[in-house]
Amino acid sequence: MSNELVIDVTASEIVIALLENKQLVELNKEKSNLQFSVGDIYLGKVKKIMPGLNAAFVDVGYEKDAFLHYLDLGPQFQSLNKYLKTALNKKGKIIPLSKFKNEPDIDKNGKISDVLTSGQVVMVQIAKEPISTKGPRLGSEISIAGRHLVLIPFSDKVSVSQKIVSQEERSRLKKLIQSIKPKNYGVIVRTVAEGKKVAVLDEELSSLVKKWETAFESLKGINPPKLIIGELSRTSAILRDMLNGTFSSVTVNDENICNEIKDYVGTIAPEKEKIVKLHTGSVSIFEKFGIDKQIKTLFGKTVSFKNGAYLIIEHTEALHVIDVNSGNRSKTGADQETNAVEVNVSAASEIARQLRLRDMGGIIVVDFIDLHEQEHKQLVFEKMKEVMALDRAKHNILPLSKFGLMQITRQRVRPELSVETLERCPTCRGTGEISPNIVFEEEIFNNISYLATNQTLRSITIKVHPYVASYLLRGFPSKRLQWSLKLKCWVRIIAVPSYTYLERHFFYKDGEEIL
Repeated sequence: MSNELVIDVTASEIVIALLENKQLVELNKEKSNLQFSVGDIYLGKVKKIMPGLNAAFVDVGYEKDAFLHYLDLGPQFQSLNKYLKTALNKKGKIIPLSKFKNEPDIDKNGKISDVLTSGQVVMVQIAKEPISTKGPRLGSEISIAGRHLVLIPFSDKVSVSQKIVSQEERSRLKKLIQSIKPKNYGVIVRTVAEGKKVAVLDEELSSLVKKWETAFESLKGINPPKLIIGELSRTSAILRDMLNGTFSSVTVNDENICNEIKDYVGTIAPEKEKIVKLHTGSVSIFEKFGIDKQIKTLFGKTVSFKNGAYLIIEHTEALHVIDVNSGNRSKTGADQETNAVEVNVSAASEIARQLRLRDMGGIIVVDFIDLHEQEHKQLVFEKMKEVMALDRAKHNILPLSKFGLMQITRQRVRPELSVETLERCPTCRGTGEISPNIVFEEEIFNNISYLATNQTLRSITIKVHPYVASYLLRGFPSKRLQWSLKLKCWVRIIAVPSYTYLERHFFYKDGEEIL
């Protein structure tokens, strides 16, 4: 399997598309002014204690106070709290964590009012971004993620990813980390650390420890709420978590971001630096890779997947519902049970793709086509587990019920991605009434004439739908050539498949749009 990462950078956002074998499987949109990311560490202030919920609401700078449950404080909360107070009150360098004496663990069945008070300053980490009407979800069991390791201050435990199956390699990594880690730091060894040498892991461990200690050195005089340690940007986080031998290319259309990614890849995997490429040219990066078309076909309410079969996807506040339909396949010669099995197995692959693509979380209920044979139900269940194995989000899948329903829970840490695929009619603007099509050509000419005469432009680029472009470029002399000669202004026509039928945009010679 070959993985490609395509990054479209605009003034307002960065859109990151992950392709597996040319198929779009993940789409991430990162706003330029994005305020909260999972993994960010904040200095917050407790606003309200809620004994009935055994939780507290904490101000971290969001419009709604963030939620911190007692069970998310972590067993070493008292140690973190004591160390934080020391850092806030002490001038100059604070005591290294390796020489700090930990406090006893908090009671796992305790009450929030025993450890927190209103107005208290606390260090917290974003566990879930703000979703719908809810503020961020917080935790105080701090972890700092690197490419190969995850550092957990105030702990001494070393654990190894379950995805490393070799017992010999697991034992090697555990002994290696135990020999190099400082006291009072726990470490989780990630899957990508398999086979890595001690020098690589030691260097990363040292940088994570330094990141933690540097953050505490600058706490004196800071007023909460305040970001203390920022998670990587979504782009770098995806590269950190996913970059492996199957990646064949990372393509980006912004030179600065391209250089940043090259530098980052150079530090985590120098041999992969050459796969980072800068996209240039008049054709948009998503159009070149066929991503625009995939987005339009994959984010609607109805999603076709194989031989006329399709999914209906509905979203509610409480859960997501997916209905599997056979469509035209019901007319094939195969018997009903065989047809249902084939559609359901194909649907499982598309459903797994949709969950990753839309980042759907919480409860998902799938209504498969009814099956009568138990072995066929088991086949669909096994297929769903197989295709969901690629999903990095934590999930749980239950077998088909007697009603043909499958229940899936999937970790939700950020809002579900929604892309509007329905378009307002460009001709009637939603009114239901249109002006005569015959004047469309005249409207374009009048626009060009105004720009060429009033703004004395000598070159204009027009981007239109391919059908319109074909009409304007056909024959000799074409409409484009006639306009260029008449107005003494070179007119360039570019076809853009993602445009609506009568959509058009005008651009200067340097590519800047004429508004």
